[in-house]
Amino acid sequence: MTATTLFYIIITIIIVNFIIDKVLDFLNAKHYGDAIPIELEDVYDETEYKKSQAYKRINYKFGIWSSLFSLALTLGFLAFDGFEYVDTIARSYNDHPIFIALIFFGIIMIGSDVISTPFSYYKTFVIEEKFGFNKTTKKTFILDKIKGLLMMALIGGGILALIIWFYQQMQDSFWLYAWGIVTLFTVFMNMFYSKLIVPLFNKQTPLEDGSLRNKISEYATSVGFNLDKIFIIDGSKRSTKANAYFSGFGSEKRVTLFDTLVNELEEDEIVAVLAHEVGHYKKKHIIFNLIASILLTGLTLYILSIFISNPLLSNALGVKIPSFHVGLIAFGLLYSPISELTSLVMNYFSRKFEYQADDYAKHTYKAEPLVTSLKKLSKNSLSNLTPHPSYVLAHYSHPTLLQRVRNLRK
Repeated sequence: MTATTLFYIIITIIIVNFIIDKVLDFLNAKHYGDAIPIELEDVYDETEYKKSQAYKRINYKFGIWSSLFSLALTLGFLAFDGFEYVDTIARSYNDHPIFIALIFFGIIMIGSDVISTPFSYYKTFVIEEKFGFNKTTKKTFILDKIKGLLMMALIGGGILALIIWFYQQMQDSFWLYAWGIVTLFTVFMNMFYSKLIVPLFNKQTPLEDGSLRNKISEYATSVGFNLDKIFIIDGSKRSTKANAYFSGFGSEKRVTLFDTLVNELEEDEIVAVLAHEVGHYKKKHIIFNLIASILLTGLTLYILSIFISNPLLSNALGVKIPSFHVGLIAFGLLYSPISELTSLVMNYFSRKFEYQADDYAKHTYKAEPLVTSLKKLSKNSLSNLTPHPSYVLAHYSHPTLLQRVRNLRK
């Protein structure tokens, strides 16, 4: 195989992925005007339903234009040897492989962020603002960008430097050491993300004593679940949309409730949502997802180790001097079909786990408060109540609202 052939394979993969994605979006958009299922008729009134349809359509159109721009930019960057240009700039500053790679990815990361920021700004301050979701100030928007870039540089750059160092020292077996480092980092982040990272972006406060905390404690005790770390996060500083999540293990396990969720739901509904999250823990879904992520990372790194030394990877992107960092980009583009397949499998398991967590909440607490909470959260976010099945299969990590309601009431 020649570098030219590999280049066209990469181009084909990018275009085919784009076409599949847009076809799925189109099929989903065709269902925006479907009649609301009888089980969900109380989610929207006529005015709210029209608002949800308008919200979906404007996001659909925005998605088309932003993805077309991204496709054109990616294809143009490949066609005009953009990676060779960036690689040349990186090499002009340093001749050490690790520093070249860090400068190379730094340029790409900053360039990508500069290009994507206008789209992100428009979505936040025009679309989300128009439909009453946005609570983000321009100052918060800018600070989030800066913090995100700094974290990516420090954490991403540190891991990348270690992986390249392992590659230089171990060659073909580098993937084992890289896998070990990534695994340690993944476990560490699962344990301490809420304690170390979240405070950089949001304020978390312990849930105050009162009837809600008492009800949560009573439920946790009834199912033999030790839960003393319940936090409220100021999600309202960015959006009116609500959420809740479970994180950590052992002594570090905690439940985080968005303040928007606490303000919008009744206490029984909040406990039902919490019971669902406890179900994930009790059913070992968090452990499964962690192990699956670690195994998939190991598989990816192993396959990378087989191909990364082949100069064809760098040459296919128009880069004359073969290198690990350019080969990594080419590998990522070639690996994307496999990544899409693994994503389909993981989404399948995720939807299955959501049913199990719902069942756990139904059997250990009550079904109806969870049903009403799900309906309120869907209304709050102007969710699509009638998505196309193929779109659900490809993109949904949760069953549809209709599927969950029917499961909870059967």
